[in-house]
Amino acid sequence: MPELPEVETVRLGLAPVLVGRLLARVENRRADLRFALPDKFVERLTGTTVVSLNRRAKYLIAELSSGEALVMHLGMTGRFTISRSGAPEIIGMYDRETGADGKHDHIVFHTGDDHVVTYNDPRRFGFMLLVKSADLAAHAMFAGMGPEPLGPEFDAAYLAARAMGKKVNLKSLLMDQRVIAGLGNIYVCEALFCADLSPLRPAKSLCARNGQAHTRCDKLAAAVKSVLRDAIKAGGSTLKDYRHADGKSGLYQKTFRVYDRAGEPCLRPGCSGIIKRIVQTGRSTFYCPKCQK
Repeated sequence: MPELPEVETVRLGLAPVLVGRLLARVENRRADLRFALPDKFVERLTGTTVVSLNRRAKYLIAELSSGEALVMHLGMTGRFTISRSGAPEIIGMYDRETGADGKHDHIVFHTGDDHVVTYNDPRRFGFMLLVKSADLAAHAMFAGMGPEPLGPEFDAAYLAARAMGKKVNLKSLLMDQRVIAGLGNIYVCEALFCADLSPLRPAKSLCARNGQAHTRCDKLAAAVKSVLRDAIKAGGSTLKDYRHADGKSGLYQKTFRVYDRAGEPCLRPGCSGIIKRIVQTGRSTFYCPKCQK
C-alpha cells in the first residue's frame, strides 16, 4: 500500500492538472469501489471547481467550490492517469502497469481545459467519499488522527509526551495513527535505523525521568522527518504497486538501509551486523540487532 511519501508524490503530480480546474464531466463506471460511491456522486461533482488538493496521512483531499471535499484513498492498487482529451498519450501515471487494462478504469474526471484524470484500481481496495469541508476534522476517517510528521506540531517534545509511560515498543508507537498520521511500515523501519534505535525498545524510554524528551527522542523525531523528506524528493519507493508522475518508478527503495534487506550486511560504517526480519503486530520489521539498541 502506498505510504505517505508515495501519496504526497501523487498529490504533487495531480495538483497542476486539477487545482483551479472545473470538473466539466465526471464518469462513474461502476457503483462502488471498496465501498459504495456516495449518493449522487456524479451530480455533486459535476460543475464544481477544485479549490485545492491536499493530503492528510495517506488520503488525498480535493476541496471543492461546492463546500464539499472529495476524499480519496488509493488502497493497494489504485492509480491515476492523466491525459489530454482525444489524445492517447498518458502524461502522468501512478501505480502498476498491470493495472493499465481499461476495464479497471472506474472513475474518470474531465476538466474544463480538456484534461482527463482516470482512476484505475484492479483490486478495488481504494475508495472515494464526499464530505462537507467543515465536517472533515470530525469525520470518522480523521477524528483522533495524530499530527502530520512533517508538520510543526510533530517534534521531540510531542513524541515524548505521547510515549510517556507507554509499554508498547517503538515500532508500535510510530505505527499508531493516533500518535502520528501517515507513517507506514517502510519508513518506520528506516527512521528507527537512522536513529540507532531498536524497534523492540519500549516507547517510554523516549522520556527522561523528569518527563522531558530524552536525546534519543530528539534523534528519532529528526530521523522521521529526514527519511520522509528524502523519500518524497526521490518520488517515493517502488516495490510492486507504485509509479510516480511521469510513469517512472520511485527511487527511494534504492537507498533502503534495512527494509527488505533481511540477511544482508548492515550498511552502517563500522558495523558488522546482519539485517534481521521479525514480525510485529502482523507486519515485517527489518533492523540491525547490533547497532540498533
